[in-house]
Amino acid sequence: MRDDFETSPDPSAAMPGPRVVLLAGGAGGSTFAVGLRDVVAAEGGHLTVICNTADDLWVHGLRIQPDVDSMLYGLAGVKDPVRGWGRAGDSDRVSQELAAWNLGWDWFALGDLDLGTHIARTSWLRAGVGVSGVVERLSARWPLGATLLPMTESEVETMVEFDDETIHFQEWWTRYRAQREPRAFANPGMDEASPAPGILSAIEGADVIVLAPSNPVVSIGTILAVPGIADAIRAATAPVVGVSPIIAGAAVRGMAEMCLRVVGAECSATGVARLYGARRDGGLLDAWLIAEEDAAEAPGVEALGIRALVRPLWMTDVPLTRALAAEALEAAG
Repeated sequence: MRDDFETSPDPSAAMPGPRVVLLAGGAGGSTFAVGLRDVVAAEGGHLTVICNTADDLWVHGLRIQPDVDSMLYGLAGVKDPVRGWGRAGDSDRVSQELAAWNLGWDWFALGDLDLGTHIARTSWLRAGVGVSGVVERLSARWPLGATLLPMTESEVETMVEFDDETIHFQEWWTRYRAQREPRAFANPGMDEASPAPGILSAIEGADVIVLAPSNPVVSIGTILAVPGIADAIRAATAPVVGVSPIIAGAAVRGMAEMCLRVVGAECSATGVARLYGARRDGGLLDAWLIAEEDAAEAPGVEALGIRALVRPLWMTDVPLTRALAAEALEAAG
């Protein structure tokens, strides 16, 4: 239920350092969140992560939240470092047994430890605990060092539309590896959704707002599509800094190139900056971190009314990720 969540004390209230809000989703978003958490904590501040929930779906009667769990496992230090998602050291005996019963999808296997999370989540949801309350309960298991918030309480899922059919985003992304070019993305019910408890107050009270190097269409884009969130960011007093998910014209992880093409955006650091827009013109960004490989695009970003900062963006180890996170905070000025 929302009551438990809404009456929890704000952990950032007593922090002497910066209150940072991060919008994130996906494996890259969770990797960046860990580095940002470490830097913010070292400065005596607190990190709040607003997480994409449009990837969520029902499987075997269980509610699965891929991006929430990637963020949860990443911040807890239990994420599989090789796959970039799921629990480290997990097994798949249950998935194998389900396959023996000809049940489930061979392209969407769930680990045994991961299933424990899904069972706990679904049990609480069926008992009447809201999505935010469930995320809070899951977060209480480990010392995350951050507050994790789902973008909304509503079941708003991303659907992928083709000329002849519409399928769930996870089927397009995981089964087809985003190789089928869709006509459009849709989020049924988004117009009736609202920000989850705690989100608007976190944005209003933030000292810095950061857009992670996550997919700008199906991760960050869906968070911003929740009515009220983008407007709150535009109205915030905190500077808004984004980190480009594109390096040298290609997505660092995932298949963002296809997603950007579907929405008519260029797959480049400048193209994503244009998609988010400059705050001075009703967009979101004050500053935009682009890769050294894309230094030639800096003038084009500046022409949009967004301060461009050329920095190393590769997150290939913990020190580099922390350094990038520190650059994002420094860019806030």
